[in-house]
Amino acid sequence: MSSPPHPEVIPARRRALVLEHVRVRGAASIHELARAIGASASTIRRDLEHLQTAGYLQRAHGGALSPGTPHAAFEPEATFTAGLARQQKRAIGLAAAAMLAPGEAVIFDSSSTVQEAARAVVERGIPLTAVTNDLCTGQILAGSSAIRVVVPGGAVRPGSLTLLGDPGVGFLAGIHVDVALIGVHAIAGRLMTEASLETAAMKRAMIAAARRVVVLADATKFQPAAFCTICDAAAVHELVTDPGADAAALALLREVGVTVTVVKDFDAS
Repeated sequence: MSSPPHPEVIPARRRALVLEHVRVRGAASIHELARAIGASASTIRRDLEHLQTAGYLQRAHGGALSPGTPHAAFEPEATFTAGLARQQKRAIGLAAAAMLAPGEAVIFDSSSTVQEAARAVVERGIPLTAVTNDLCTGQILAGSSAIRVVVPGGAVRPGSLTLLGDPGVGFLAGIHVDVALIGVHAIAGRLMTEASLETAAMKRAMIAAARRVVVLADATKFQPAAFCTICDAAAVHELVTDPGADAAALALLREVGVTVTVVKDFDAS
């Protein structure tokens, strides 16, 4: 029986590694990327063409440059974003899962970082009532017999496993949970923002249903505001992020009463 392919040969994962390499260094040549990622130069060229067309980065002679400010309504592919800052997201997810107490009712938003929190909760084996609008996260949580999983319904968003709209939004208006774990597209000053009106509306309903709101966001989320506002930072109780987050941005959030937790224990290699 042949072995499964290494994750790096999966296009979405490989392209995420390309973008991460360019983002960290500011620029990279095709040959540098080929060596770092273990792909041929021709494969890297095709990846760079795909990433430029999709708006992720800028091509340069013989390589690529880190992208400038993204358009407000720009939304990366779900399978792609899952591959970015993976170690940081894992550490953030572990920290968030450690905050939850047995018996709590918890909303798990549709987000690659929140999905890491779901995996960590299953590993802990604690009993919870979990509400999620993400089919993949629901499947992860269902892996624990101690977790009661509630999927509120809605229409599947194209290109993702996220459920949006009614009956989910209406369902959330009638429940009360202990904690909501929320992901965001961008944090700009005091504003938590999203690129999609429908996604922002679902997140607002989740926030309104929760006694405590915890935003899970790696350092790349601190950027200019996306298309629409989810909420002001005053509606958030805690932020969990990684050491790469801008210190001034974190200080501003602390000033408005947000408890900021910066994870320390992750392998950044």
